[in-house]
Amino acid sequence: MTPPTAHFAPLTGPLGFYPVVPDAAWVQRLLGWGVRTIQLRIKAADHTPADIGREVNAAIEAGQQVPGAQVFINDHWQLALAAGAYGVHLGQEDLDTADIDALRRAGLRLGLSTHTPAELARARAVQPSYLAIGPIYPTTLKVMPYEPVGLERLALWVPQAAPCPVVAIGGISLERMPGVMACGVEGVAVVSAVTLAADPQQAVASGLTLAARCVESRQTPQDRLRR
Repeated sequence: MTPPTAHFAPLTGPLGFYPVVPDAAWVQRLLGWGVRTIQLRIKAADHTPADIGREVNAAIEAGQQVPGAQVFINDHWQLALAAGAYGVHLGQEDLDTADIDALRRAGLRLGLSTHTPAELARARAVQPSYLAIGPIYPTTLKVMPYEPVGLERLALWVPQAAPCPVVAIGGISLERMPGVMACGVEGVAVVSAVTLAADPQQAVASGLTLAARCVESRQTPQDRLRR
């Protein structure tokens, strides 16, 4: 990877409530429920390459039909690049193999996962559109070789990511959202809080409301007058 020469394109909207979902049907459903930042994360072991291509294309197309949508494709950056995706989300290991320069030149937004201060510094040097920090809490959805970050360290690491906006991820329930957002993050990524909820639509409505309230609580009276 050559040294970066410019920032990745900035986000066009807030990160806020950020569901991570396994297929394009979920992406379409969430867009219909008012979510505007979504990540498609497909488990490759469960799908053929043709299936993955169809899911990626369908998710990208769904996002392109909704003004303000920010649909990120996890991992499958070649497919995302070819289909004109809004953005991609990559892990640390992808920095060694993905064509970061091609993604930047094409105008895609880039999110990068980080788990330690060293990874945070490495990812920040790429000048991505946002950084993800996690896991904040223990999670059973993914085998993680990292210990949970926790709220205390999250609050310390967020300033180190500046000027990149930060999304927190990992074991975050709706009940934990206010505490996580109080650490200064711009968004909260959730998985099972939506996909395994008894009433996913209600969970989404609650998540959107919580995120909006947290943002509102940070604003000064002057900020509110400018709205």
